[in-house]
Amino acid sequence: MSGQGHGSPLAQPLRAPSPGRAAAYAGLLVLGAVVGTAGSLVQAGWFPGGLLLALAGEAGLLLGGARATGGRAGAVAPAVGWIVAVVLLTTNRPEGDFVFAAGGTSYLFLLGGMAVAVICATFGFGRQPSGR
Repeated sequence: MSGQGHGSPLAQPLRAPSPGRAAAYAGLLVLGAVVGTAGSLVQAGWFPGGLLLALAGEAGLLLGGARATGGRAGAVAPAVGWIVAVVLLTTNRPEGDFVFAAGGTSYLFLLGGMAVAVICATFGFGRQPSGR
């Protein structure tokens, strides 16, 4: 046995993604930020429909990204964009403006969105072992 192609995927050397794949990840990161921003505005508008719509939109983007790229990194990239956008929107501005009110809906959106991100990145479309 030559030893190549066998063993754990964790033991394989890391390779830089191709330029096209890197552009796809960057696009998914930006889409994650857009979905996070839109969800932040919609989630409090029509309770509980707005909250469910925002979380379903996030889950659709994460699973679609994983499916499009063929791996979990396609779900992680938009999840990072979503979390960065939402965390930046939680801060108060010097003028006193804010996006999130202190209420149950906002906390459900924040915690539910993070849970959706973890679930989709963990259990989403992963690489399947090649069966004969």
